[in-house]
Amino acid sequence: MFHLPVPAHDANAGSGEDNLGALPEWDLTDLYASPDAAELKRDLDWLEKACADFAADYENKLADLDADGLLECIRRDEKISNIAGRIMSYAGLRYYQQTTDGGRAKFLSDCQEKITTYTTPLVFFSLELNRLDEAALSAMYAQNAELARYKPVLDRIRAMKPYQLSDELEKFLHDLGVVGDAWERLFDETIAGLSFTVDGDELGIEATLNLLTDQSRHKRESAAHELARVFGQNIRTFARVHNTSAKEKEVIDRWRGMPTPQTGRHLSNDVEPEVVEALRDAVVAAYPKLSHRYYELKRKWLGLDRMQVWDRNAPLPIEDKKVVDWDGARDIVMEAYSAFDPRMGDLADPFFKKGWIDAGVKPGKAPGAFAHPTVTDVHPYVMLNYLGKPRDVMTLAHELGHGVHQVLAADQGELLANTPLTLAETASVFGEMLTFRKMLEKASTQTERKVLLAGKVEDMINTVVRQIAFYDFECKLHDARRGGELTPDDINALWMSVQAESLGPAFDFMDGYETFWAYIPHFVHSPFYVYAYAFGDGLVNALYAVYEENPEGFQDKYFEMLKAGGSKHHKELLAPFGLDASDPAFWDKGLSMISRLIDELEAMED
Repeated sequence: MFHLPVPAHDANAGSGEDNLGALPEWDLTDLYASPDAAELKRDLDWLEKACADFAADYENKLADLDADGLLECIRRDEKISNIAGRIMSYAGLRYYQQTTDGGRAKFLSDCQEKITTYTTPLVFFSLELNRLDEAALSAMYAQNAELARYKPVLDRIRAMKPYQLSDELEKFLHDLGVVGDAWERLFDETIAGLSFTVDGDELGIEATLNLLTDQSRHKRESAAHELARVFGQNIRTFARVHNTSAKEKEVIDRWRGMPTPQTGRHLSNDVEPEVVEALRDAVVAAYPKLSHRYYELKRKWLGLDRMQVWDRNAPLPIEDKKVVDWDGARDIVMEAYSAFDPRMGDLADPFFKKGWIDAGVKPGKAPGAFAHPTVTDVHPYVMLNYLGKPRDVMTLAHELGHGVHQVLAADQGELLANTPLTLAETASVFGEMLTFRKMLEKASTQTERKVLLAGKVEDMINTVVRQIAFYDFECKLHDARRGGELTPDDINALWMSVQAESLGPAFDFMDGYETFWAYIPHFVHSPFYVYAYAFGDGLVNALYAVYEENPEGFQDKYFEMLKAGGSKHHKELLAPFGLDASDPAFWDKGLSMISRLIDELEAMED
């Protein structure tokens, strides 16, 4: 199946302003000129024939191929992935620009159904690959260096071997995938169609979530209660989507014999379960010295006896209300990237000049932000909902980091460029760190420095603590769903069980906050995706510590890591930096960077 990017969003972005300058829009013509372009029809026709020919040439014959034959087979599969990926990238990006447009939704659905139908005959490929003898494969790798280059891809496919079903059942599940996609689209369209009224203004979800960062406590409280009211009205729909998605996953996992609901995600991320558990345990153990400690500081800064949930992302009273226009955002990110290495600035530059970014907030546009790699012979596209606050600048730096990573990895080709989620956040979080350090360097007063440090700590808590709390919620949700249907109240209770633990004793929780699980897209689109954010942040913090300790030659090693895409395991990628994610001390190194920033904030109180 060829899936769409997941727009990532949280209540962290800035509130809207009109004076942002000219915000760029996507030019999707590098993919196709229009939905009825002759090239699109040509590619769909080619894809249908290529899939049929591939099945005719190779089904039940993979075991008879020599090294050259297997290489040719893999290259043909790669070309099919490229064309299918181009079609779905175009359909998906158009849809995300205006998810409430019926024509765009139909076009996306039609493309998805056609591609599912065309590619169903290819299901045999991974099944037969998994039946190949390991010794015979190793011998072929030794004979043919080009084939050996694809070993990481084949290894990841063959990791599914213990969980493989019969050929007939695998084809059935492949065809059934469009049903799961329909539930995801129901979630997207429901979210995009929600309407919120705050102080007389009618708003979409993104603008309403953004009010949780407003200077006015009244405005934040009003937004929080309105979010709770609307989520509450729609909670049965969201509960139905989550119940169905989790049940579908439970059925498939049970038939495959997967030991845990998380197993599939760990396999696709090419990461060992014990590494993820070490990360999770390290973060949970650090809650008191990270989120609990920081929010107690923030409670004092805000002059409150108790923090309410609408204070979590409140700006500090000393914070300047300045709006960063688009040109200012571009300039600071480009300066930070180029100061690290001019090559990084050169890679980022075309995003701004060639229509690779869609930045404005528009009715029906998907909320949040993402960088979508499309296919390796085109280029990535970045989607933002840019509203002018410093955190929006950090979001630009983050998504641009993804884009740079995707451009660098493209030379690996369609099958090897794709980076496992655990490593996919590396360049994005590193880009944020570079931009933060550049903004800190430019801070002219102690007050400005304090605001920047606090903002960075909050972003790190949202990325590490909050996402691990999300992960724990998902673990509990999927475990509970295996015992039967979950009512909205059941899901609400699971959500609240992780919130107090992660946020700490400074908070009270309003009635209605128990429904705030409803708007998180990753729970529906990509179960257990969220730990990748914490993994990426912890990894980058450790990586940045190495950069600060020994900058000599760091840039070249960093670029080599990004260029590798998905061709190397995390152990191999981190070894040149003297880092190892399977060592529990690795995560402590990353978390200690957040702790040191809080130390610096506490020292400012003296």
